[in-house]
Amino acid sequence: MKVDVTVPELAESITEAIIGEWLKQPGDAVEEGEQIVDIETDKVILEITAPESGELLSIKKNKNDLVQSNDVIGVIDTSKKTAKSTKSVKEEPQQIKPVDDSNVTKLPPVTPQTTPAKTSPAVRKLAAENNVDLSNLHGSGKGGRITKQDVQEYLGDSFQKPDPRSSQIVSQTVSDINSATEITAIPDFAISDAESGSRNDKRVPMTTLRKNIAKRLVGAQQESAMLTTFNEVNMQFIVDLRKRYRESFEESHGVKLGFMSFFVKAAVEALKEYPVINAYIEGDDIVYHEYFDIGIAVSTQRGLIVPILRNAESMSFANIESQINDFAIRARDNKVTIEELSGGTFTITNGGVFGSLMSTPIINPPQSAILGMHAIQARPIAQNGEVVIAPMMNLALSYDHRIIDGREAVQFLVHIKNIIEDPNRLLLQV
Repeated sequence: MKVDVTVPELAESITEAIIGEWLKQPGDAVEEGEQIVDIETDKVILEITAPESGELLSIKKNKNDLVQSNDVIGVIDTSKKTAKSTKSVKEEPQQIKPVDDSNVTKLPPVTPQTTPAKTSPAVRKLAAENNVDLSNLHGSGKGGRITKQDVQEYLGDSFQKPDPRSSQIVSQTVSDINSATEITAIPDFAISDAESGSRNDKRVPMTTLRKNIAKRLVGAQQESAMLTTFNEVNMQFIVDLRKRYRESFEESHGVKLGFMSFFVKAAVEALKEYPVINAYIEGDDIVYHEYFDIGIAVSTQRGLIVPILRNAESMSFANIESQINDFAIRARDNKVTIEELSGGTFTITNGGVFGSLMSTPIINPPQSAILGMHAIQARPIAQNGEVVIAPMMNLALSYDHRIIDGREAVQFLVHIKNIIEDPNRLLLQV
């Protein structure tokens, strides 16, 4: 019996994926649930496992081929499983007779050629950069899978950590409103050229994933009448509130109290007041969501992904902070699932962690609006007839002008501003 190996159902915002390295080749035996290939989207890496045990009969899609949901990428012959099982049961162990090898010339032992161990693309990249033969390693991960730690331990003292000049770890200071830390890599050739004074150019082909990201972002701008409105918010009340309850909050809930939970709560209340911003266009209709699935943009080394907080209206501050923290950790390890990236009615993105003071975020289709947060900066403002120094943040709301009028967009942003500057409104729902 032949069984197809297919691409799982991808999220509605993901139209295609790329075949990675096949871990099995035609003729190899596979076990049900065993990983046989990776496929990579512009958001996550998916591990494709064998649906049944048997022999991999053929590969329909090769490395770097583009595939879509439910495409057949391989075929497994399950009848080979029965034949092998029967053979192994019937075969009796053979008696090995001693052989007089006194007159035989002994050759040096030959290192057996093993098939490459199961690994992720990140591990294979690390191994290639350090000239490590993965067949020499024994994986400590599940099912014998080789991890980054296995490669690093194999290298020992020869493992070179990233040079501080070639990576920038963005720390969370007063603008720790983002729950993820971004590592921005600078190409090695850029450093060497700067030091040597070279004026050479280096042309690097754009990856297929980057092409897909570019295509989607351009499409979002071309298919919507996108406009952005701005405002600023005084963060003093929230800053003082966090200082006052930070330790007790963490002791009670096991997670730090950040700024993002306040903005999620404020956004939900504003969306209730202006439901069209929680809607989207489908054909000639406007579809209004009666629930609030808030997407939180998380930056990773591979690019930006947007995991979803389902039913954010029913989540507590601790639930929101815990979920965002979990997303950030798993996103860096490519452990966020397609389901967690699917859907979403409204998105919040935070460029402040990188130091951005002002930007115009791009709408995440098919949504109709996105809120952009920025860095907190102490600056002078007029307050009660006096000039005072306050921690200020710029806010930006990009929206689809086809269904959202400027009045609604501005009032929505003002509603968020009022809640952030006076969170007591959340208790009174005013």
